[in-house]
Amino acid sequence: MQPIVEPSCMRRPVLRNRCLTAAVARKFVGYAIDHAPVRVRFPDGAVRGAGDAGSEVLEIVHPTAMFERIGHSPKIGLGEAYMAGDWKAAEGSDLGALLTPFAERLTSLVPEPWWKLRAFVDRRQPAQSRNSLAGSRRNIGAHYDLSNELFAAFLDPSMSYSSALFDESVPFAEQDLHTAQLRKIDSILDMAEVRDGTRVLEIGSGWGALAMRAAERGALVTTVTLSTEQLELAKQLVSEAGLTDRVDIRLQDYRDVRGSYDAIVSVEMIEAVGEEYWPTYFRSLDQLLAPGGVVAIQAIMMPHDRMRATRRSWGWIQKYIFPGGLIPSLEAIDDTVAAHTLLTRTDRHEFGQHYAETLRRWRHRFLENFASVTTEEFDETFRRMWEYYLAYSEAGFASEYLKVSQLRFERVRP
Repeated sequence: MQPIVEPSCMRRPVLRNRCLTAAVARKFVGYAIDHAPVRVRFPDGAVRGAGDAGSEVLEIVHPTAMFERIGHSPKIGLGEAYMAGDWKAAEGSDLGALLTPFAERLTSLVPEPWWKLRAFVDRRQPAQSRNSLAGSRRNIGAHYDLSNELFAAFLDPSMSYSSALFDESVPFAEQDLHTAQLRKIDSILDMAEVRDGTRVLEIGSGWGALAMRAAERGALVTTVTLSTEQLELAKQLVSEAGLTDRVDIRLQDYRDVRGSYDAIVSVEMIEAVGEEYWPTYFRSLDQLLAPGGVVAIQAIMMPHDRMRATRRSWGWIQKYIFPGGLIPSLEAIDDTVAAHTLLTRTDRHEFGQHYAETLRRWRHRFLENFASVTTEEFDETFRRMWEYYLAYSEAGFASEYLKVSQLRFERVRP
């Protein structure tokens, strides 16, 4: 985990509110909380915000430090302030529910004239975060090679680290997460028409659940990953399931795969590709797909205008969770596919609220089980970092700022 770098004002004695960037941050945060249906409690007992008595409560613990972090790095400082313990969800409030109203009002909470200052506060992604062949291995390893035990502490028994698909005829809260994850896997395998004898390529193995589910249908599966931790455990699980004759797991970049496949599936991997490599990614799918075959991917997406506005900047998620990552828009995917392949999108199944519920389950299990994986590396700052990441993501889907879809592509053009 990258260390939290203290802003310059925090490294030297200053009088309260004398830091210019902190003063600006106070005005910005003040405007936001006065227009969001939450309450914010300060150390002196003062309460602000547009919420009522039943609203979620944000408790500021160290206001000077929090405002200085936000002022020096607007896109990163709020998350770092949570990691440092400068603010928290008050007793009886839920962090995901607290962040959701802000996500719902993401653009309106910033006064229009202030958007013109974006160029002065946005930071470019570091050059080393590029998803070249070497960069992709480094970026994937930074997240997925943390610890299999860490992920097992909050994922369901299938070790599926992507949105589940719940039965919409039953309240989500009444359903089992493992069953919903298997429903998601079956849904994308059905979309890709995977059956007995199908030659399947999976890009992004995870811990092998999809590959094993496809093999149980009688498919012959090649699955590739860049995570050594995932590879090791996936091979073990495939062996224990008696499916080694049907599942070939490789430590391999999608750009190095060769062959011809009847079905290509990829679940929430495009977010790690990077805009620069989207044409390469979709060309690879096109080139590897056998005549008459089907591509099915599960993708997190965001509005096109927001993607274009933020695609070059470096935010908290890129710094601490997914280096090199960029969530695409549906328009960006369609435009890339049309410009660089013979594929056409022929189906879409969207289920964003299912991801909000999935993330809520993960966050609660993570907090309940974190003590079982606590090490010198996985300390209290790490715990707060992952709690914030899961709640931040949950708020994105709950507010419908983010969506997730299963997309089907075929060669229907000459």
